[in-house]
Amino acid sequence: MIVIAHLSDVHLDGGTRAADRTRAVMEYLDSLPHDLDAVLVSGDIADHAAPAEYEEAAKLLRSRHPLVVCPGNHDERTAFRQGLLGEGAAATAAPVDQVLRGDGFVLAVCDSSVPGQDHGLLEESTLDWLDGVLADTPRETPVLVAFHHPPVPLHTPYVDEIRQFGEERLAALAERHPHLTAFLCGHAHTAAATTFAGRPLLVAPGVVSTLRLPWEIQSAPDHHVHLDEPPAIAFHVLGEDGRLTTHYRVVVAPR
Repeated sequence: MIVIAHLSDVHLDGGTRAADRTRAVMEYLDSLPHDLDAVLVSGDIADHAAPAEYEEAAKLLRSRHPLVVCPGNHDERTAFRQGLLGEGAAATAAPVDQVLRGDGFVLAVCDSSVPGQDHGLLEESTLDWLDGVLADTPRETPVLVAFHHPPVPLHTPYVDEIRQFGEERLAALAERHPHLTAFLCGHAHTAAATTFAGRPLLVAPGVVSTLRLPWEIQSAPDHHVHLDEPPAIAFHVLGEDGRLTTHYRVVVAPR
């Protein structure tokens, strides 16, 4: 059994609220009685892409489990590379694409951020990189593909306007690689499950806040988020039969 913990949208801003929530989630994961195969943090690490926010992230986003972190629309690639990947002066603004090869699975983490924009798009270099990762992985090994922006509408107008576009190219790539098992993302600040390209598309809930759905009570048209809901995470479980199951958990944290 392979277990991957998935959190997203911590939005560290130098304040105590986001930091306390992130710390509670990471401490919860480290306190688990069994080892996880991976911990995925799918973007919006810093709230303003400030160097101090990435310094804070480097201290908080540590785990005894294998950890991989990707950027979101609130992040800036060069600062992300310097603060979290330790690239220093060599850091560039190239997409931050990373692969974690575990025991019996591969986690390919793509950068869907668009510099200076809120919507998402996978650059051609990222698609070429992902195609290579999939081609280099034996067909019997499941590959989970992660990024920040969901590539389909989630019936949440505020998020759908800034989702990942150009998704037909990703769908065509998935057609060539049947061992691409599922897509994982964040950005929406709400736990959700749907499909894309004939695979599960699993959306992590938010750590810093939870999105109000259009049919929930809002006190004003721009009242998009619950700030009083607790942070939450997903656990993606790959069974020996190849079936993928996702569990969602809330984590007790200071308000």
